[in-house]
Amino acid sequence: MSGQFSVVSWLRRGLVIGCVAAAISVPSFLSAYAQTAGAEATTSGSEQAETRFTDDDIIEAATFDLGSYLRQNPLAPPDTSSPRAALESFVLLMDEAGQTWREVRDGFQASDSRSLTSDQRRQLKYVLALFGKAKGIFDLSAIPETARERASMELVLQFQEILDRIYLPHMSEVPGEGAGSFLDSQAISMLPERWKIPGTNITFARKEKAGEGVEYLVTSESVARIPEDYELIKTFPSRRDLGDDLYDYYIYTPGNLVAPKWFELIKSGPDWLRHHFLSQAYWQWIALFLLSLVAIAFPVLLYRWERMRAVPVSELRRRLRSLMMPLVVIATVGLFRFLVEGEVNITGSAMVAVGTIATAVVWTSLGWLVFRCVELLSVWIIRNPVTASNSLDSSLLFTGFRLLGLIAAVLVTGYGATRIGIPVYGVIAGLGVGGLAVALAAQPTLENLIGGIILYADRMVRVGEFCQFDEFSGTIEAIGIRSTRIRALDRTVITVSNADLAKRKLINFSRRDQFHLKHVLTLRYETSREQLTAIADQIRIFLETHEMVAESPLRVNLVALNSYSLDIEVFAYVLTADRNVFLKFQELFLIEAMKIVEDNGAKFALPARRAYLAREADGEVQLEQLS
Repeated sequence: MSGQFSVVSWLRRGLVIGCVAAAISVPSFLSAYAQTAGAEATTSGSEQAETRFTDDDIIEAATFDLGSYLRQNPLAPPDTSSPRAALESFVLLMDEAGQTWREVRDGFQASDSRSLTSDQRRQLKYVLALFGKAKGIFDLSAIPETARERASMELVLQFQEILDRIYLPHMSEVPGEGAGSFLDSQAISMLPERWKIPGTNITFARKEKAGEGVEYLVTSESVARIPEDYELIKTFPSRRDLGDDLYDYYIYTPGNLVAPKWFELIKSGPDWLRHHFLSQAYWQWIALFLLSLVAIAFPVLLYRWERMRAVPVSELRRRLRSLMMPLVVIATVGLFRFLVEGEVNITGSAMVAVGTIATAVVWTSLGWLVFRCVELLSVWIIRNPVTASNSLDSSLLFTGFRLLGLIAAVLVTGYGATRIGIPVYGVIAGLGVGGLAVALAAQPTLENLIGGIILYADRMVRVGEFCQFDEFSGTIEAIGIRSTRIRALDRTVITVSNADLAKRKLINFSRRDQFHLKHVLTLRYETSREQLTAIADQIRIFLETHEMVAESPLRVNLVALNSYSLDIEVFAYVLTADRNVFLKFQELFLIEAMKIVEDNGAKFALPARRAYLAREADGEVQLEQLS
């Protein structure tokens, strides 16, 4: 009994001691728990401060150090292996960029410096690099390439402001893994094809990545709606109040991310200058108008001044001068775009329009410049002493270079068209459908083109050669793609289509390797047989002994007894291709022939009628000449 009592008493004592210990330990435990919770909260807060997430119900803290990752992998793209990775990557990148941007901007505005320091410029390049990475979560295929860089910067800023104002689910609820996981293809295949941020039309969709599997991007339709969504939501309060709207600051201030000090002049001016119209401030519209006026007026005035200048005599100098206009246009448009985008900071649809028009003008001018450069090259080659400028080869060379320049200009202009979103290759493919109709409509042009090719291929005539066709004769001045120009003997210009000229009978006098010497010497009937023989022999000896006369064929013969003359035909070939040399020799021959006839006591016959009176004497009929 006493033992039982002792056990019970010990149990009671243990219970009392346990209660007392519990009473003592519970407050300590609660205090320790509170300290631990506080430490965890502090740790979470410090992580959020480091990654700049302020609402743990919206975004889960990143699982890796962004700054360290970017330093180790400066060329790494954002993780788009899942909707969660893409969204979290964007938030991390933009949060890092936003803080750095604000630090640079506030530091510059607080300083007395007129320009950014080298460190500030380096930090802004870092910000631009982060923007470039952040745009990697967008499908930008619907935006023209020429405006893609500037438009993407606006899109990432607008998208950031949208995310700051809408409800986002906890990151654990978004399909996929956190940023930095870079899921493999097998894990990605388990994810849904599309995921939409709840309560919005912002959709992430799976997209094939050329040779690199798949990725999740904000669809092009969602990207196109970002500006509209921003305009609808920009007046709503931000869930993460960071002080100001970076997009609003970006579009209404000049400069590249940080407003220059001269913007203080605008701010100190009338208030209406800073009023907004179509996403631009009034002062920006005024600056755009003035810069556009100067950019248009300068080339126009230069062109008018160029027309007033004397034209150089040298064709090479004329071609060199023709390069000035496309170069001036390209330089003017480049400076205009730099001032509009870099200094005035035109944004939005106005920026897209300016970029598209400027790119179209630049690439068109580049095509123009390429054509002029090819022409200059052709003139330089043709003017080279090695190439005869009056030959068909030079004409063919010039035409070939012009065709080459035209093709090069079309290719350059076509590539420029693809830069502004025009599907040139689709247009070219579409032309094949209507190619037959075009060919029929352009049949005369094609016929002349083929005729010109025939003239070149058959080498019927060369530039500078003297030819005759039908009743026309003259010197070939130019053989073009469509027509041939001939300088007639009366110095008029005859233009004949290549197809027509190729069908006609052409007599090319310039192709003769020898000149034909053929003359008929008409002597009177009073010339005796001895005189005829002597005259023919002496003329034959003169020709046979002259070095310019071919040995064969060579003939000097009495060929006819005409009604009023005895005809001696001279037939020979003069060894020269120069007409002037031939004419000199022919003149020498005719003078020598006259001397031979006179030396032999004979005379040349003239067309005449003579009357004879017949008399009969001693059984014979005698004729007396009356006249």
